[in-house]
Amino acid sequence: MSRPILTPVSYLVLGWISRRPATPYELKRMSAQSVGYFWEFPHSQLYAEPARLAKLGLLEAEQEQTGRRRRVYSITEAGRRALADWLHEPSSEAPQIRDIGLLKLFFLDMSDSPKVVALARAQEQSHRDKLAVYEELERTVPEEAVSARATLQAGLAFERSFIEFWSGIASDPPAPVTRSDRRGPPDTTRTRAARG
Repeated sequence: MSRPILTPVSYLVLGWISRRPATPYELKRMSAQSVGYFWEFPHSQLYAEPARLAKLGLLEAEQEQTGRRRRVYSITEAGRRALADWLHEPSSEAPQIRDIGLLKLFFLDMSDSPKVVALARAQEQSHRDKLAVYEELERTVPEEAVSARATLQAGLAFERSFIEFWSGIASDPPAPVTRSDRRGPPDTTRTRAARG
């Protein structure tokens, strides 16, 4: 029998529910306030994925008897094993950067310097705003949440490096290359040989 196909969202669900039973709405809220800062995905998947994992025997569902009669999911032993296997296998997948600012910068050699500076300043401010969010999170994440704090350090480093990058572009924008620049500097050795 082939192993069921589990996606990163599957493991995210297993990870949260391994900490405590939860409803799909609670999964969405917890993700938005944590992993959503560094790993984007359609949060609507969190409503369908727990039911799928329950059918695979990785989660169990219990319906509340009163109130809104929500389904609360808890993890099974099979779910814990699947999560542990995933956590312990090395990840060699290259990170993906989908940055509209970088895409625009790539093509701005067709434009003039003030437009490059304007883009760079806007991007720098955007990263400063995100850095402020991460710095506020750093003040609120409990000391005992060591893995969450370590992950947050990556976000802080990322935003600081992009602030430095865009600030540098704004201060010293790449100059457009002219046709004469493309040919390179004149060959002075030939000129001397012709004279002499």
